[in-house]
Amino acid sequence: MRLAVATLREAPAAAWEGQAAGALEWDCWETVEHLADDLFAYAVQLGLRTPPLDRDVPFLWESRRPGGPANAVHADRTAGPAGLLQMLEASGALLVSMVRTAPPEVRAHHAYGPASPEASAAMGLVEVLVHTYDLAEGLGLNWTPPDGLCARALARLFPDVPLSGAPWPLLLWATGRAELPGLPHRTAWRWHNEPLA
Repeated sequence: MRLAVATLREAPAAAWEGQAAGALEWDCWETVEHLADDLFAYAVQLGLRTPPLDRDVPFLWESRRPGGPANAVHADRTAGPAGLLQMLEASGALLVSMVRTAPPEVRAHHAYGPASPEASAAMGLVEVLVHTYDLAEGLGLNWTPPDGLCARALARLFPDVPLSGAPWPLLLWATGRAELPGLPHRTAWRWHNEPLA
């Protein structure tokens, strides 16, 4: 999270308004809100003594505009990009705290199957890595995360992806964001939440 936030802080304030986040239909501001919302959602799912497996915790999820992301978390725009990134960092810290304190046998609802704290951490990591990529494209920043983070995320959530080659391009391919020679373009994908053998 700290690497992502440090990278995003390099963008000038003017770059955040209305700038598309890579190939996404959301602008950069909305994409950070979506990312913070994902981290928040994964965290609160783990926070109940007995999390529901068939639905999300019933926060109000709403979009601020047609076609915008439906979030429970929205940043105060008067706080500017600095406030937006504080909200992102706080949501990441919340997920880290919940993953560290939730019993390992807990399972929480996710559309791709019940998620353990370990899977929730991996999902949050993938969200941070790939959405920071989207944001870096839109904001004109360089973003290449460490190979070790990408390799761990791939091994945990994408066991179907062959781990041959550089982990970062493989993660971008696995999430439909890049082409790789000899592999078909992914137009649909999902990660694997079930415990690994």
